[in-house]
Amino acid sequence: MDHNAKPTTRRKPPMDRKRRMRLLMSYAPDWIITIVVTGLFFILGNIRGFRRNFSLNDEGIQYPYAVHERVPNYLLVVISLIAPLAIMPIINVITVRSLWDWHNSWLGLILSWGLTGTLTNIVKVTAGRPRPDLIDRCQPMAGSQNAAVYGLVTSAICTQTDEAIMKDGFKSFFSGHSSLSFAGLGFLFFYISGKVHLYDNRGRAGKAWIAFLPLVGAILVAISRTMDYRHHFGDVVAGALVGMLTAWFCYRQYYPPLDSALSHHPYSPRIRPDEEPTNGSAAGLGQSGSGEALNLDGTVPRQNADRSQTGQPEHGEAYSMA
Repeated sequence: MDHNAKPTTRRKPPMDRKRRMRLLMSYAPDWIITIVVTGLFFILGNIRGFRRNFSLNDEGIQYPYAVHERVPNYLLVVISLIAPLAIMPIINVITVRSLWDWHNSWLGLILSWGLTGTLTNIVKVTAGRPRPDLIDRCQPMAGSQNAAVYGLVTSAICTQTDEAIMKDGFKSFFSGHSSLSFAGLGFLFFYISGKVHLYDNRGRAGKAWIAFLPLVGAILVAISRTMDYRHHFGDVVAGALVGMLTAWFCYRQYYPPLDSALSHHPYSPRIRPDEEPTNGSAAGLGQSGSGEALNLDGTVPRQNADRSQTGQPEHGEAYSMA
């Protein structure tokens, strides 16, 4: 199988208004869900959440409170979301030059970021784990001691008047900075890996370095949370795993497997063609499992991309649109 094969093309009349509207409507649910889950992420971030009892003698929560974080929230958004949104179109122009690839990359990235953020905040407000700097946030009343029986206290002993500081003090598990960094930069890693055919069994170190650069950024953001004493080590590891898995899940909704010969192209859309193919090869390539044909330029019918993993013969390398 030739991993460097060019997409096959066939000319069609320009996409009319009705067809364009069908295309937009077919992906409206995806965008609606993406917007809703992203909105839930921000809403859940303002919930007070559960507060676990803690021990005043627990050395794991006696670290100093850092007023200025190394990666504040606004910078996290820039690093994990805005930067990938800006980088992927550049890669698109250099490689496939496809508007549909641009659409799929943005949709997948924002979905990954929103899903991860929502899941992260759901876990945060229900787990209620104290941060490493909780005692400094709490400012316990003078003479406070642990309860005689169980050796634990509640947040009622705190004299901290800033409710936002206290509310945030019980949201250690798992790290949102870590999960969101890997959700955004992890998606960028998969996107680059597909474009450079990282898993083409040829073993080029240069491609590996290029693809892994986003993950280096995500790792540094995660480490910064332990340097600021905002999270325990386990928090950032769990966040990284959740973010990376979500990024992979969202990437695979719109792109073929990374070991596919067509990994540099997005999956084709969910609409019928303007006209029937004029040759048997195109007809075989354009049909989906449900009998629908898909025809956007430089895209991959799902079953064709999956077949390319197994080495089975294919009718063509990629599908095209007018």
